Amino acid sequence: MEMTAAPALAHDTAPPPDLPASGPTGAFWTRGLETLCAELKCGSDGLGSAEAVRRLERYGPNSDAGAQGGGALRAVLRRLIEPLALILLAAGLVSVATGDVGGGAIIVAILGLSVGLDTVQEGHATRAAQALRHAVALKAEVRRDNGFVTVPVEQVVPGDILRVRAGDIIPADALVIESAAFTAAEAALTGEPYPVEKRPGLVSSAEPAEAFNALFRGAVARTGEATALVVATGPTTMFGAVASSLAEAQAPSPFQRDLHAFGLVVARLTLGLVVAVLAVRVVLGRPVLDSLLFSVALAVGLTPELLPMVTTVTLSRGALRMAARKVIVKRLAAIHDLGAMTVLCTDKTGTLTSAEIALARSLDPTGRDDARPASLAAVAADLGGDRGSLNAALAHAHPDAGRGWERAGQRAFDYGRRTGSVLARGPEGPLLILKGAPDAVLALCTARRAGGRSEPLGPEGRDEALGQVRILAEEGLRSIAIASRAWTGPLRPLGALDDCDLVFEGFCAFADPPKPTAAAAIARLARAGVRLKILSGDDPVVVRRLAGLVGLRAGTVLSGSEVAGLSDAALAVRVRKVDAFGRLTPDQKARVVRALQSKSAVVGFLGDGINDAPGLAQADIGLSVEGATGVAQAAADMILLASDLEVVADGVDEGRRTFANILKYVRMGASSNFGNMLSMAVASVALPFLPMLPTQILLNNLLYDLSEVGIPFDRVDPTATARPQVWNMAALLRFAGVMGPLSSLFDLLTFGVLLLLCGASAEEFRTAWFLESMATQILVIFVIRTSGRPWQDRPSATLTVSSLAALAAALTLPFSPAGAWFGFQAPSPSALLGIGLITVAYLVAVEMVKPWVMCQQHRSPRPLRA
Repeated sequence: MEMTAAPALAHDTAPPPDLPASGPTGAFWTRGLETLCAELKCGSDGLGSAEAVRRLERYGPNSDAGAQGGGALRAVLRRLIEPLALILLAAGLVSVATGDVGGGAIIVAILGLSVGLDTVQEGHATRAAQALRHAVALKAEVRRDNGFVTVPVEQVVPGDILRVRAGDIIPADALVIESAAFTAAEAALTGEPYPVEKRPGLVSSAEPAEAFNALFRGAVARTGEATALVVATGPTTMFGAVASSLAEAQAPSPFQRDLHAFGLVVARLTLGLVVAVLAVRVVLGRPVLDSLLFSVALAVGLTPELLPMVTTVTLSRGALRMAARKVIVKRLAAIHDLGAMTVLCTDKTGTLTSAEIALARSLDPTGRDDARPASLAAVAADLGGDRGSLNAALAHAHPDAGRGWERAGQRAFDYGRRTGSVLARGPEGPLLILKGAPDAVLALCTARRAGGRSEPLGPEGRDEALGQVRILAEEGLRSIAIASRAWTGPLRPLGALDDCDLVFEGFCAFADPPKPTAAAAIARLARAGVRLKILSGDDPVVVRRLAGLVGLRAGTVLSGSEVAGLSDAALAVRVRKVDAFGRLTPDQKARVVRALQSKSAVVGFLGDGINDAPGLAQADIGLSVEGATGVAQAAADMILLASDLEVVADGVDEGRRTFANILKYVRMGASSNFGNMLSMAVASVALPFLPMLPTQILLNNLLYDLSEVGIPFDRVDPTATARPQVWNMAALLRFAGVMGPLSSLFDLLTFGVLLLLCGASAEEFRTAWFLESMATQILVIFVIRTSGRPWQDRPSATLTVSSLAALAAALTLPFSPAGAWFGFQAPSPSALLGIGLITVAYLVAVEMVKPWVMCQQHRSPRPLRA
């Protein structure tokens, strides 16, 4: 096999001690072999064993540093210092201190379960980096002591001479010295779906996808053999940069940020109310111990003890529903983030397209559609035995093309001459069929097909044909040319002189077509308020064509070189108007995601290759697909069992439905707890006795929380899933600020009825108010769970059962023998009648106020506008 070789290197096997601190970085393929060898102080004979050991100590092993983690204990502590977790922990301890050991244990157990589930999800970045390390070769063949030897891949160092063959995984970034029909599959690194020919030479472009003279760690050798100079190893490779980005700590997700903000609000409100009540009661001369116990009971009452459980159950329920829709959830909080998503960035190959090359057109020499070129090419593909991606596409388009033909001779495809030929015997008699690169094939032709005859082919005809190739390229199609010659004389093996005096038959144009469902899914996402952007490592021309086919704005496609020339501020402006990006490096994909996030967009990223991993890690929600690289799956928050945007759209709907149910609990709990505690605070100052005992407050709060355990299974108003949603803290405070005091007004009315009309004792007062509080809190769930009329938008059976069961327990407990344990005393019939009327009046008032107070409950993230 003939090798294509670069200029010879100096035989310097004893480099001086002043080695560079690291191998050459950046676009090393633009510097030339002699320059790189001088920088690395190496020669064409490779390295000696002693020098290799010295370099290994200098540069470190050819592997990636693991993610920096603090272990499970640090992960747990990090979650426990969240405001809401601290409040819940304090609430549990206070419950135990005030005698409610069971309630306190439940609160602490719920908190432990929530923290435990979150901790299990810890370390995705670490696992992603580990997947990167396992994805590369375990052994490498390098030249040491004037001979090639096999060494562990970790021992490859800059300056080594590397040899790779078909099937090998390239272990380091290297510059090609010699090659023989060598191609590498770089789709996972660059997004290029076709195998790329690698050969020696100079490259002026700084784009990795155009570096035909460079081998990249993690790519797979498809054909041939090559030797190359190792330039970079470990973290300094393009592959290693991906691992480093995944090892970095990730920013909190939108759901985590919102939960933190909510915890701070609850903490401030709790502290302010408790301190105020305690101070006023002490100033008024009330017993200090009673005041302290009552104040801490208020703190417990204001705390949404079951929020972690409701959140976890709701998210878990959403995960099960999403699994039915072919989405596997790795991080539960990502369900909310998917519903909040406003921009979806996606790779091209394998996500918008099928990653299966297809025959798009068969053209005669003048550019008119003609089936003959593809038919002849399919005959050559069938008889030649090569099942590369282009030949497979030809065979798929013409499955019976080889029927009636048999091979009499063959010259395999050669990357030096860029053609391959077959001597076939069939219906047209003996026929030489040649296919390959258009310029190489046209140089061998003296005529072209014109209908059923041939005509001379001159320079103008060749220029016209090459112009047709350029037109096809602008449409994102890759072309090969087909030529033939009627064989005369005896059949014999083909030689180099046989590829002459050919008749140009035409072109076969290939494409990686979009999936049939892509355009409809993109339109569906757009209607849901999610804007799609293509972030690809493929050629911008190909990206532009695909964007147009799926309904995106294709007028402007930003290339990786253009992105590199923009500042962060300038890029943040450009990404608002551009929907398609091409020739992006992995770090540039992550940079585009950051630019979108800087404009308050909630960004999702869908990808399946190594080059997508940084974008997946940077995005608020990372989506990968079944069959994607292990790196992409490890970096993702969700994995789609079907690589289809329709599945993403289904997941968005489910995410919004799940969030809507979580928001119901937060809205109900915040308003109810605030109203009750506000009433208690006022009553504790105005009344000569405690309006409710600490144990009664805890029981009230626990029963109310239990009444809402059915929320994860509740139905959701379609208006709540129509647009992206995030927590609107101002709207939540507004809701609590209106509904809480409204509840307190009716509580004060209850106080007046009990004291002035019924003359209730302290025990009767506490019992009657407990009954009124439980009735109004639980029944109002059915009113404020929906923005519509409660009798039109009915709750789920699970929520109905859980709420009514909790209400039944609350209404019967004071009249049971166990009521005395909590200090209850049955109120008079007149008090019970008054409580019933007040409850009905309260529910009517809430239904009247609801349309105004709920009009701004949902807030969509700021849309990305051009």
